[in-house]
Amino acid sequence: MYQIKGKAYPCCTSVTMGIIGGKWKTVILFYLIAGPLRYNELRKKMHSVTERTLSLQLQQLQEDGVINREVFTSKPPLKVEYSLTDFGKTLIPVLQAIAGWGDYVVENYAD
Repeated sequence: MYQIKGKAYPCCTSVTMGIIGGKWKTVILFYLIAGPLRYNELRKKMHSVTERTLSLQLQQLQEDGVINREVFTSKPPLKVEYSLTDFGKTLIPVLQAIAGWGDYVVENYAD
């Protein structure tokens, strides 16, 4: 049994899935590999995600220390960017492996 931030996990894979699991978290993280993005830029790349879901997923990733939310207030309008933290960057090989496997499935098993 693993204990991370007050949550219990039965094995190491459940720790990973607890942080990046779900339909949209890996998609968000995959897009952030290329660099920081604003909320609307992420929303445009992920057209079928609702605003509420995107906001919640971003908040959870931020709480888990995987992404950083930076607010720029120096000049109007207010600008908010999301980026991978150093901890989040450790996920890049995992995300690339997931994307690579997805490409393999599309190439070999798509209808």
